[in-house]
Amino acid sequence: MKVLMLNGGISPKGNTGIALAEVANTLAEQGIDTEVYHLPLAPARDCISCGKCSKLGRCVFDDDGVNEFVEKAASADGFVFGTPVYYAHPAGRVLSFLDRVFYSESGQFAFKPGACVTVARRGGCTASFDVMNKYFGIANMITVGSSYWNMVYGAKTGEAALDVEGMKTMRNLGRNMAWLLKSIEAGRAAGVPAPEVKGGSWMNFIR
Repeated sequence: MKVLMLNGGISPKGNTGIALAEVANTLAEQGIDTEVYHLPLAPARDCISCGKCSKLGRCVFDDDGVNEFVEKAASADGFVFGTPVYYAHPAGRVLSFLDRVFYSESGQFAFKPGACVTVARRGGCTASFDVMNKYFGIANMITVGSSYWNMVYGAKTGEAALDVEGMKTMRNLGRNMAWLLKSIEAGRAAGVPAPEVKGGSWMNFIR
């Protein structure tokens, strides 16, 4: 089993990367493989609502890693999305990236566990946590929590490792993710099918 992680921080070794590494180390102890996808430093395009992805099965723009990430998602069993907090909100490029990832192929995420990790100097973690979790709620995913909200504090590079409670939360998140992945695998082996999803009932109240 493998968990695909998205590091939305600027540096692979920054505070967001440190938080994700703590989750990855715990998953490794539980026999779960991980892969960290570092968000490209190039500006991420916003979704332009062109609708081409519904026909192509991929984003029409192929220049900033979105389609590459979706391809990796197909073989992943779970996900952890990490973002730094800017102005009490997830980093804009993280949201632009994930908007297009989920619009273009949300089926790669259905019935798989997902968790987000937010990292801030001080304020904005809970607001960012709420925003990130909404991707899971619309894609038929299973949201993974911990013993506290999945957040870590640190300003200068490396300070995240000094957040004792935050690191404990990351380790508990890793154990919860591993337990859920193993439970899903056991259910699949026992012949328990995924739920049937029925759609086609969109309502528009603006006439």
